[in-house]
Amino acid sequence: MDFNMKKLASDAGVFFSRAVQFTEEKLGQAEKTELDAHFENLLAKADCTKNWTEKILHQTEVLLQPNPSVRVEEFLYEKLDRKVPSRVTNGELLAQYMVEAANDFGPGTPYGKTLLKVGETQKRLGGAERDFMHSASINFLNPLRSFLEGDWRTISKERRILENRRLDLDACKARLKKAKAAEAKASAVPDFQETRPRNYILSASASALWSDEVEKAEHELRVAQTDFDRQAEVTRLLLEGISSTHVNHLRCLHEFVESQTTYYAQGYQYMLDLQKQLGSSRGEIFPGTFVGNAGSTSPPPATTSPTTVAATIPVVPTVGRAPNPATAVEGALNLNDVKPPASGTRKARVLYDYEAADSRELALLADEMITVYSLPGMDPDWLIGERGNQKGKVPVTYLELLS
Repeated sequence: MDFNMKKLASDAGVFFSRAVQFTEEKLGQAEKTELDAHFENLLAKADCTKNWTEKILHQTEVLLQPNPSVRVEEFLYEKLDRKVPSRVTNGELLAQYMVEAANDFGPGTPYGKTLLKVGETQKRLGGAERDFMHSASINFLNPLRSFLEGDWRTISKERRILENRRLDLDACKARLKKAKAAEAKASAVPDFQETRPRNYILSASASALWSDEVEKAEHELRVAQTDFDRQAEVTRLLLEGISSTHVNHLRCLHEFVESQTTYYAQGYQYMLDLQKQLGSSRGEIFPGTFVGNAGSTSPPPATTSPTTVAATIPVVPTVGRAPNPATAVEGALNLNDVKPPASGTRKARVLYDYEAADSRELALLADEMITVYSLPGMDPDWLIGERGNQKGKVPVTYLELLS
């Protein structure tokens, strides 16, 4: 019990001494030991690393999970060391709704078929998003959290200890300075000491007392200086490790970019495949309605010629159905024999690049001007385009027809 009380009293005395020293420094009444410029630069670099790591970590979490309620829930699960429940992504949920809607509307109807195709693609996109989130969490978020919750906590702890050692050192310097000043004052013997021996004896006793105080203060100063230097070296080594932290985070950043690139590449490929599937039936569902205009901002999905599309669509025999005259005309079309009509040719501006599927089509470059015209019996989604001596079929959806 006595030991604990003594320790408690000692700790209270040290805390009071540090508080006094800190207050006097803030009021400009005490000197403060300054760290060297290299150490100050290390401290500034560490603080900068910590601040930006926190911001990058938080914003990456927002990118991966925009819902703040879900983020808070996942945080609580992690703090309680419980497994985070598996959740469907937004894309997978949308796919589920589309499939259910298609079953209600009829999977054999055009709308139902399209819902099933889009729903399947959304499901694949949701799966790719899930893989990206998992990869980003392991390869990027976890190392950032590990730094903040591990290395940075250790650095912060050692910095607090160093600050306390500095306050102790400066307090010892202040006590030594006061003791030396008191000793010098006590050593100054007044002129009337010879006539008053008692005053002389008292002055000599005070001088000896302050000499002991000076020795004690010097000893405490040496101990405080040793503790401060040792703690400064420990803290400096930890701060210099920030450079290796940057190297580790750089590697993690590369892995994050790789996983994000893979995710976007998968999404792009999935959507291209979906566009091709939807483009194969656009003309049959809405004939003549997909006409290019100046307000379009992305290339239309149809990139195949009518003959290629016809080869991929299964033929469903229907009683009384007449053959499509447009298909017959295009099958017998010889571009070398095609002549532009005397009237009816128009200028058109190309909206997007287009790669010809075969020799009967004309490749296009965005923003170029070509001459277009139609022939009797042609598919309304296609025109004949001419550029100099080159001639071929071009999709209407890639053109802005000029008046």
